[in-house]
Amino acid sequence: MNIKERITAKLAAGLDPVRLQVEDESHLHAGHSGARDGGQTHYRIKIASARFSGKGRVERHRMVYALLADEIAQGVHALALHTQTPDEP
Repeated sequence: MNIKERITAKLAAGLDPVRLQVEDESHLHAGHSGARDGGQTHYRIKIASARFSGKGRVERHRMVYALLADEIAQGVHALALHTQTPDEP
């Protein structure tokens, strides 16, 4: 299982999202800090989960980072997060 698949599986299991999109944007960061040969370092994540209800942006991001701690420790350099509840546009 590659890193994108692991991220998708962990977020699906941990946050039970109604919408989830994970995009590997590593190719856009080639030559930048944190980039490495083979990519799998920079991701854009759009996720809508009822578990975000009543939580601010920082707390939502912390929830995602906690679920992906192993991936970050193993070389994921950057996550661009768009977190929302199912009711938010």
